[in-house]
Amino acid sequence: MSDNGVRCMWMRGGTSKGGYFLASDLPADPAARDAFLLRVMGSPDPRQIDGMGGADPLTSKVAVVRKSARPGVDVDYLFLQVFVDRPVVTDAQNCGNILAGVAPFAIERGLVPARDGGTDVRIFMENTGQVAVASVTTPGGTVTYEGDARIDGVPGTSAAVPITFQDTAGSSCGALLPTGNAADEIDGISVTLIDNGMPCIVLRAQDLGVTGYEEPAELEENTALREGLETIRRKAGPMMNLGDVAQKSVPKLTLVAPPRNGGAISTRTFIPHRCHSSIGVLGAVSVATACLLPGSAAAVLANVGEDGRRRALSIEHPTGEMTVLATLDDRGAVVSAAILRTARKLFDGVVFG
Repeated sequence: MSDNGVRCMWMRGGTSKGGYFLASDLPADPAARDAFLLRVMGSPDPRQIDGMGGADPLTSKVAVVRKSARPGVDVDYLFLQVFVDRPVVTDAQNCGNILAGVAPFAIERGLVPARDGGTDVRIFMENTGQVAVASVTTPGGTVTYEGDARIDGVPGTSAAVPITFQDTAGSSCGALLPTGNAADEIDGISVTLIDNGMPCIVLRAQDLGVTGYEEPAELEENTALREGLETIRRKAGPMMNLGDVAQKSVPKLTLVAPPRNGGAISTRTFIPHRCHSSIGVLGAVSVATACLLPGSAAAVLANVGEDGRRRALSIEHPTGEMTVLATLDDRGAVVSAAILRTARKLFDGVVFG
């Protein structure tokens, strides 16, 4: 395999970047697959100098895609996080940014026929067992990546890829609130343990002795903060039905503060050991949901606007904002969420492991 290379498309999806593979082009054995992907990315090595990875968790990601046999679903998508400095490949989480490239990739690989104008692709997310619908611009039945949509954290503009999520509550933890509480206390800190597509620990930045407006590099250099967050994360793991999370990439931790730029909330997210330059798609959905939960760690700080069944919540992050369009039921529970993302094909060819 390594002598001849493996077919791969490298894409930017949202604010992440990684390799997109057909499942049939990778080893069927997970151990052999993971060993190959570690070589592809150049892990473990902080620089990933001997591979395609970009020395950052956001650029060391993989999508594995296959035509789906499930009724009403077009493709199955497995997300794999390849650790940068450890020989670890994990499927313990989903990734809504890499998800943005799955639909155009599936069309380009012939898994889904394109329609003239626009093509909806129903995607089963294997990591969490939920379905997302991504809409791709396909003039003349061909994928285009050019357009006027702009997302914070990515320069320039691209074709819009709106994504709608449904039934994501409890995707990894078994319930939206795995403890049954809008707020719990760990080490004297009020936390909201929530999973609406991404297991997250939501904490008020002020309770940890920071403002929540610092640059990511400054927060990463705060050793006491990082050690305290990791202690909280490990204690939260069993409470969130995730078990021992010492070697896992979930749950994430999001520090929240009052919005500064007219949004719903300001955030700084650890993923879990590096501070995100923006915020993950499904992390934003989970945080937006926390903002709408009375009694949560975020609710007292959040500006969620007027009452109504549809809410647009702007989640502020270090490089801008991400708007979550939440639909609520009669009881005020979030039943679906939509996000605007973009994607771009970077290369299509073969990669060597």
